[in-house]
Amino acid sequence: MNRTRIATVANFLFPGSGYLILGEKSPLGVLWLAGVIGLTYVELSLKPLNPDLYWTMFASVFVMNIAFAADAHRLGRAQERR
Repeated sequence: MNRTRIATVANFLFPGSGYLILGEKSPLGVLWLAGVIGLTYVELSLKPLNPDLYWTMFASVFVMNIAFAADAHRLGRAQERR
């Protein structure tokens, strides 16, 4: 598996980590990763309190993770072409 694919999957699972793997947007990657850890804590805390709101938040985070993965993939492909 090449770096682009690894960064794409990493950015989907832990937004920000794919940027660190690629060496792109490193300060932003660290901040996104810290934010995702906090958001995950809130998301998991919300589940037992309001299951309907949890699923809305889960879907929103899922869409954001797809966007992060696509961006890491785009950056990785650009690096490969250089």
